[in-house]
Amino acid sequence: MTEQPNEPTEGTGGFSFQDKRRIDPDTGEVREQPAAPGPAPADEFDQIVEGLEGDFEAVDTKVAELTADLQRVHAEYANYRKRVERDRETVKDLAVGAALGDMLPVLDDIGRARDHGDLEGAFKSVAESFESTIARLGLEKYGVAGDEFDPTIHEAISHATSAEVTGPTCTQVFQPGYRYKGKVLRPAIVAVTDPE
Repeated sequence: MTEQPNEPTEGTGGFSFQDKRRIDPDTGEVREQPAAPGPAPADEFDQIVEGLEGDFEAVDTKVAELTADLQRVHAEYANYRKRVERDRETVKDLAVGAALGDMLPVLDDIGRARDHGDLEGAFKSVAESFESTIARLGLEKYGVAGDEFDPTIHEAISHATSAEVTGPTCTQVFQPGYRYKGKVLRPAIVAVTDPE
């Protein structure tokens, strides 16, 4: 006698299995699939309505309750989508800022070459193209002589006093500062002059 594969076997310590293959391996025919357990959503709704038949206030209350649940889930999803988009934008800004920060020494070299008159020919057009691309990405250069000294964006390495200034003023810029989307990537290194 052969055992059926989808019936539990007796005396094997409680081990049993059910053969869920669609094709019977012995006959090669398609097996009938059992129906999915549980009522379908439409059947569930019909059961709720049958339980409330004749009580229109209860039906209205149930509809209002289900509508409120749906609106809450919709609002949660909209908030989740906004949060994911905001996080994605933040990660992108951090990555671009880090890449731009790595390019600052190249910009310094281009600036030194320009100051010494070595920026000419093909190198000049490449340098200008590079600077315009960096600016298009959102990198801002700041720090010129005459700016008001701001310790949050300037780094002072020398100090003097003069009657010609009315407040703390950057009188010499040793290295320009750069910022991206309001975040300082590198402070400007300056000499500061205070009023006497």
